[in-house]
Amino acid sequence: MNLKILLISLISFSAFSQVGIGTTNPTASLDVNGDLRIRTITHETIESVIKDSILVISNDGIIKRVESQQVINSVIKTAVKAKFSSTALVNLSLVSNEALIPFDDEDFDLNDEFDTTTHQFTAKQAGIYNIHAQIKANSAIAIATNFGISIYKNNVLEATNSFANIGVLGINVTPPVRTANTLLSLNVGDVITFKINSDLINLSLLGDSANSYFTIHQVR
Repeated sequence: MNLKILLISLISFSAFSQVGIGTTNPTASLDVNGDLRIRTITHETIESVIKDSILVISNDGIIKRVESQQVINSVIKTAVKAKFSSTALVNLSLVSNEALIPFDDEDFDLNDEFDTTTHQFTAKQAGIYNIHAQIKANSAIAIATNFGISIYKNNVLEATNSFANIGVLGINVTPPVRTANTLLSLNVGDVITFKINSDLINLSLLGDSANSYFTIHQVR
């Protein structure tokens, strides 16, 4: 009986009217100030409908529809592994003793947060992130030559591993690999970049993914 009264009330209003239940000041076409109970819900089996049929409540209480993939992405923790697209030498020119490392390919990027064009990672979720990067320089680097790798957050240095090569009897005995690893607290929109630093003007890195790459993993 109550349902019939409600339906009659709804029909009596024009298409532009707002109806309130539990409120005298409705702010939507149907504004319910209270619980909502639906006794029977039909199970949807059409896949094309399911992927775009999830209802969510926004901060202002308005019910909206979003794609199911958006809901999944909002709770998937970040996991990225990137590398160079070529296995050939990657030649870098350094300005003021540093250069952005142009990683331009990915093995995976669950939340699509790394831009292979700008070579920047931009966090979509606030949390704690484990960040690891590795490079391997061309073996032609001379003795006493300093070079290393650095991790930057919003262009501020957060971690670095840089030291000079050591020679024994005129032979360079220092491995040409540099790695940097750190835990960082990131907010939405924070940017992570990787740079090489050296007292050389030009430096070449091995492009294969086993030697030069980075990973970012959200731990919480």
